[in-house]
Amino acid sequence: MRSYDLTPLYRNAVGFDRIFDLLDTIGKVDTSGYPPYNIERLDENDYRITIAVAGFSEDDLDIVAHENTLIVTGKRPEKDDGRTYLHQGIAGRSFERRFQLAEHVQVTGASLENGLLNIELRREVPEAMKPRKIRISKTGGDAQTLKAQDAA
Repeated sequence: MRSYDLTPLYRNAVGFDRIFDLLDTIGKVDTSGYPPYNIERLDENDYRITIAVAGFSEDDLDIVAHENTLIVTGKRPEKDDGRTYLHQGIAGRSFERRFQLAEHVQVTGASLENGLLNIELRREVPEAMKPRKIRISKTGGDAQTLKAQDAA
């Protein structure tokens, strides 16, 4: 994948450094494919990330939301349990998965069921950021702002 130098943009843009950092990290996406995962959109504001974590217990998994990054790690003990495998097709290695979250997306919960880790996400836009309807006055006087209304 190509690498772009965004340094000239830093000189002319103020406050866009997070966007530039996001563009820079997109080019460095982990392509290992382990563990496999799904990202679902449940409705307009709800999402779910499902990660296949067969063989991991709740104590082996760690979920951290830091700024706009969700980090899921699985730690497997590096002990030899004395087993002799004729074929080992089930991956039992440690992992770290990172997901970039959009603004105002929060983790609302997580559950582990049948070897699948489900992470629930919800986008909650603050009232101040929602669209507002502006009423147009007929007399040319002061425009009045109405309460925020759902754009649905």
